[in-house]
Amino acid sequence: MTKSNWRKRAKATGGTPFVCEKQPAHGKSGMAVSNHPLASAAGMEMLAAGGNAVDAAVAMQFALTVVEPMMVGLVGGTTCHIRLADGSHCILDGMSAVPKAGHPDMYKPVPGAAPEVYDVEGQENLVGPKSVAAPGSLRAWCLALDRFGTMPLADVMQPAIRHAARGFAVTPYLSDCIQSAAPDLIKDKLASARLLPGGMPLKPGARLVQGDYAEALTLVSQQGERALHGGPLGDLLVACMEKTGGFVARDDLTSYKVAERAPIRGRYRGWEILGPPPPAASGVHIAQMLNILEGYDIAKLGFGTVDTLHLLAEVLKIAFADRAEASGDPDFVKVPVERIVAKAYADERRAGIDLAHATRWRSGLAHGLQAAEGADTTHLTVADGKGNVVCTTQTINSLFGARFIVPGTGMIPNNYMNNYDPRRGNALSIAPGKRVTTSMSPMMAVQGGKVRYALGLPGGRKIFPSALQALINLIDHGMELQEAVEAPRIWTEGPVLEVEHGVPESVRQGLQARGHKVQVMPTVAGGMNAIEFHDDGSMTGAACWRADGAAAAMGGGLARAGVRFELPR
Repeated sequence: MTKSNWRKRAKATGGTPFVCEKQPAHGKSGMAVSNHPLASAAGMEMLAAGGNAVDAAVAMQFALTVVEPMMVGLVGGTTCHIRLADGSHCILDGMSAVPKAGHPDMYKPVPGAAPEVYDVEGQENLVGPKSVAAPGSLRAWCLALDRFGTMPLADVMQPAIRHAARGFAVTPYLSDCIQSAAPDLIKDKLASARLLPGGMPLKPGARLVQGDYAEALTLVSQQGERALHGGPLGDLLVACMEKTGGFVARDDLTSYKVAERAPIRGRYRGWEILGPPPPAASGVHIAQMLNILEGYDIAKLGFGTVDTLHLLAEVLKIAFADRAEASGDPDFVKVPVERIVAKAYADERRAGIDLAHATRWRSGLAHGLQAAEGADTTHLTVADGKGNVVCTTQTINSLFGARFIVPGTGMIPNNYMNNYDPRRGNALSIAPGKRVTTSMSPMMAVQGGKVRYALGLPGGRKIFPSALQALINLIDHGMELQEAVEAPRIWTEGPVLEVEHGVPESVRQGLQARGHKVQVMPTVAGGMNAIEFHDDGSMTGAACWRADGAAAAMGGGLARAGVRFELPR
């Protein structure tokens, strides 16, 4: 793939220059990229042992529950995109669901709250046992390994068990996350003892040992997903729920099923873009936005120029105006996917864009409500050099989920009930078994039948707009992979246009002159992890500055056939 001189064009058009902070990795036999170096190393350990990308991905997922406990856990949700060596794609939907005891009136909404605000009295849907939804992550990971992996569960879990039992060094990023959640964490005896010893957050460099969680992981390695979904870990979770008023019951755990779905496929300038379907909102709206942008010469407009960012902002607002109709569990809500991803609908929406002025957009579909989402998630991308690729996002929703530890397990559960509308009669209202909607965007880009890019990131509602921008950086601007994941981002759903600090003041002023209310943010969404696949079979991996991301590559290979080492006689 030919790279273009986007920097020269950006300079000529008054765009946004930037310098990358991290270095990519290059290899041919395997690539593992995640938001923590120990998780990437866990994936590489599996690849070095002869495992495939799925083995590596599952090892990385378990490792991330240890080294990023604020982002992911066994009692959470997952959207996993797998491409096999035969070119087939599969989406494993392991997203959390409303417990069977759930009902539309289970919480008391705060009076007078705006329709898009899901606040309830006592924050019961946000913090504590009543905020926990039925989990799906563990079953999704185990299903992926059983169906597509080659290694035993006990083997792929060894790095996670090791890091939990022996401990690992706390990074500044993890320390800052503990500090942010401290007012809630300190109220839970177990969480406080582990993360806030002496009432103070663990400092960078401190060793975090999670002995009880190591024991829980060991149980899973021996019993599989049954340890939680019907076994001893599930019993401890249910006992905790019963004692504290939570809603998750044994039947929620034993009856949960991972859904296997076909990806959404969009076309953009000769590329095929594949992503998750509903209940994920990402695949349909990335396809929709690319359809609209296809009518413009993005490369000529230049990266990070006023023209380009204004156009991106308008397209994002269109997508969010329509998002409500593609933000529900398809078993409960009719989602007009075909209309949203149609080229004709893109033509219709594009016709309303004013290139000189910001516009207030309404849905071109039936009226609905936006979905609330936690922004604290994690992502990994891994490939084995044999044609297997895994791109997967997983979370416990908010930072440290429900912000307590289940006694006897070391597990921090999700707070996914915060993503449902606590009022009756809306698309996202609570109903037993309804899966949570998500913006998770484990995306792959295919050209000429070959996968060229796989990428994803955390960040709540800001995930799919950021994934879109990375795809544009690669396809339109011709950036190198490291540049594409680190490039300054924007985000808006209407009232305020968020821009990262890397966007120059002159560009911000130009956007304000077109009617955008600009707000400078330290980050838009989280750390992206991506892999690029080259024509010669080699790969480039990249992680960005927004998290502790690291890319690990495996080069080298086996000895040349017939080579022997002999000492002279």
